[in-house]
Amino acid sequence: MPDGKPAGVPCIQLTEDLRCRLFGRPERPAVCGSLRPDPDMCGDSREQALRWLGHVEASTRPGV
Repeated sequence: MPDGKPAGVPCIQLTEDLRCRLFGRPERPAVCGSLRPDPDMCGDSREQALRWLGHVEASTRPGV
């Protein structure tokens, strides 16, 4: 997504099973490679991880 991705919209590079099509490839955006998961981010479930990600997307949205 050359101009970024709106909050709440899945990346167009995600496969049906939510894996990155660009993982390990040079064209993968630097921001994706710099995001390092940790227990605070991931929680104990996919739902907790998505809730955290939603919070980060909302708090970093331009104009906020």
